[in-house]
Amino acid sequence: MSAESSERAPHAGTGASYAAAGVDIEAGDRAVELMKEWVKKTQRPETAGLGGLGGFAGLFDASALKRYERPLLASATDGVGTKVDLARKMGVYDTIGHDLVGMVVDDLVVCGAEPLFMTDYICVGKVHPERVAAIVKGIAEGCVLAGCALVGGETAEHPGLLGEDDFDVAGAGTGVVEADRVLGPDRIRKGDAVIAMASSGLHSNGYSLVRHVLFDRANMSLDQQVEEFGRTLGEELLEPTKIYSLDCLALTRTTEVHAFSHVTGGGLANNLARVVPDDLHAVVDRSTWTPGPVFDLVGRAGQVERLELEKTLNMGVGMIAVVPEASVDAALTTLADRGVDAWVTGEITERGDRATGAELTGDYAS
Repeated sequence: MSAESSERAPHAGTGASYAAAGVDIEAGDRAVELMKEWVKKTQRPETAGLGGLGGFAGLFDASALKRYERPLLASATDGVGTKVDLARKMGVYDTIGHDLVGMVVDDLVVCGAEPLFMTDYICVGKVHPERVAAIVKGIAEGCVLAGCALVGGETAEHPGLLGEDDFDVAGAGTGVVEADRVLGPDRIRKGDAVIAMASSGLHSNGYSLVRHVLFDRANMSLDQQVEEFGRTLGEELLEPTKIYSLDCLALTRTTEVHAFSHVTGGGLANNLARVVPDDLHAVVDRSTWTPGPVFDLVGRAGQVERLELEKTLNMGVGMIAVVPEASVDAALTTLADRGVDAWVTGEITERGDRATGAELTGDYAS
């Protein structure tokens, strides 16, 4: 190299690069390798042999839909909110995926759709391959519980926007339902029974309130042992969301179901009202169950009024089924056989002059 060229390029080989900007492509490739075994466990017959992880798009054999007379595709997308911050602080990454799957597939099943496949999006400040693989492991395990395939996803590294340990997750799912079997308000009738299915805890909603109350106001810590829980506060708060999709689909096969309602943000009454027709009303009796201790703790620690709790948290009910009175026994038997804690919690009545489609009455059982 001449002196002239040396002066013109005094720092040859030290120019800007993707890695210098904070994006590690090799770490991303290693994360993909680590997650492959978990994604493989989610295969359905419609995805077997159709490419592998790492492609630009996931494939699903749509010829399987030929058995439907008029197949309707259902789509849903969601995340898990600020619960990811607790996972980060605890260094536990293999459960948050259960929450993501539950939030997506249980929205699909509300209309009676069978979840077919999911894709995920994981955004991180820095790719730690083992950490990303642990997140995907949880998503894959959730997909197995939901009976759907994980056909692909994306891991994005956002240095400068997120801290090195920060991350967020989102997912989208697709399901299918026969057109004449779509569930919802059109099927609900006066006299129908409202069946509650127990939640596994807070699930993935209301964590902004929960974190504010327990950490900012009550000064509790994640590693604090809580007698009512029989474990630490962090372990209770990270309890994965229960996934109901296969249980709900089993109900539709064994008995008549008019509607489901997934109890997420907004609470039980607001979500149930979404599937109740304008001329009818759902009355839910609080005395039919006792909310778990985590709900009582949040209420006491933050002096949160009951109505505020109920419009933010699920209060111990994660899914609702609305069935004809004649189907109650069969529905409860099916759920019990599947290990789902369920009970009749209310009924469908005429709306009258009530302003909303659903309400909670009475006091919780002690």
